[in-house]
Amino acid sequence: MSTVLFVHAKGGPPPGYALSRVAAKAVVHVLALSALPPTAAATAERLCASVVAPAEPGRHDLVSLIVDHAQEVGADAVVTFSEYAVVAVAQACAKLGLPGAGDSCTLARDKRLMRRTWQERGISQPGFRPVATERELHRAAAALTFPLLLKAAWSAGSTAHRIIRSAAEIPAAWSRARDVMAESAQLGYAELHVAGAGADFLVEEIVRGSAADWFDEPGWGDYVSVEGVVADGRFHPVCLSGRMPTVEPFTERAGITPAALPPAAQDRVVALARDAVDALGLENCGTHTEIKLGAGGRMWVIETAARFGGAMTVPQTEEVFGIDLIGLLTDHLLGRPVTWPAQVRTPNEARGAAGSLVVLAVDGAGDAWPGRRIWDFPTVADAVPVSDGSRLSVVAESSLPDGTVVPVYDPAAGANTMAALCLLSAADPRTVLADFRTLVDALPHVLPTAPAGTGGARI
Repeated sequence: MSTVLFVHAKGGPPPGYALSRVAAKAVVHVLALSALPPTAAATAERLCASVVAPAEPGRHDLVSLIVDHAQEVGADAVVTFSEYAVVAVAQACAKLGLPGAGDSCTLARDKRLMRRTWQERGISQPGFRPVATERELHRAAAALTFPLLLKAAWSAGSTAHRIIRSAAEIPAAWSRARDVMAESAQLGYAELHVAGAGADFLVEEIVRGSAADWFDEPGWGDYVSVEGVVADGRFHPVCLSGRMPTVEPFTERAGITPAALPPAAQDRVVALARDAVDALGLENCGTHTEIKLGAGGRMWVIETAARFGGAMTVPQTEEVFGIDLIGLLTDHLLGRPVTWPAQVRTPNEARGAAGSLVVLAVDGAGDAWPGRRIWDFPTVADAVPVSDGSRLSVVAESSLPDGTVVPVYDPAAGANTMAALCLLSAADPRTVLADFRTLVDALPHVLPTAPAGTGGARI
């Protein structure tokens, strides 16, 4: 039987889910660059041939570490589903002579290189400038139009995003963004291979979205993501995921599969995603491409990743469309024949809908809860009414334990201050959206009140 080395790090689909899909295809050995959550560790112990956790994996020798371990276990393929390890794994695969994301994988990781590549190809995107110092940020702001968004070039999950509305806000935004990147590195949410990546930033113009011009019902966010795969250099779009409106600055609150776009609109979005992915020259990997939707049919590419979407995007795709993206990619990397979807799936082909909600301590308008609360999913399940036929659950691997104080939402830290991840299955996307709005409104009222003076943990 074939052998796969599974390189685990923070982020991506729940590791227990991903491990089970890879283990169904091959003997699996795990190289854990960050600790597996307890539930995933139990899955790994049951399904995997070995789990190795290096004491202190260094950035400079990470590729060699992966190569050596792959050779030791006789790996026929090496996979990762973490944003923070894709570059190292791509380079290791190249050294091993195994199929991987390819030499251009960094273009789908470093947002500065990504945007320069798209700029050269004339692909629609916000105006931007790379910045490495506060002085450069001042110069870039003078060349762009406020409001601006400062973001870390190697971040994920909206970490270190800061909105800048005037030049006077630049010093505080620069200082806070750098502090957050340092804090994220301590939590394990940082690039694992590129030294000094936490100091790399870009600033971009904030384009004005308009969900009302694209969706037939209110409540949707003004951007979507195209989930797909690149196999032997060819892009295969699979489906679209929609969003609830983000929490300021641009922290994702919920992803919903499928996105309820009309067919003609979906075709236009997929065409832009194809241009964006093709421009990066990827070889063999999952893709997750975010596109902003504007008035009058305008669109802008926000970013593309050389990996599948995080949180529950991949499980949602499997539930709704019956497509096991991780299993298919594993088969492909192992040289087995794979039949990819001939065209992107539409809402009419979906078997219901599914969505994942990030629990943040803010209400539907994005305002902070009036007081601290304790996370307790059984209370939520009992007290929050969802639609008939809807099923609400919690993703334990991505959630704080019941009884933990919910962290105060920090706009700069983004998803780092989440309390939990909830999964909901329903009859259609509209129902998921409605149930999530009910859930967001109810959480500060149904969760137990925290004792005065208590602090909150982070996942």
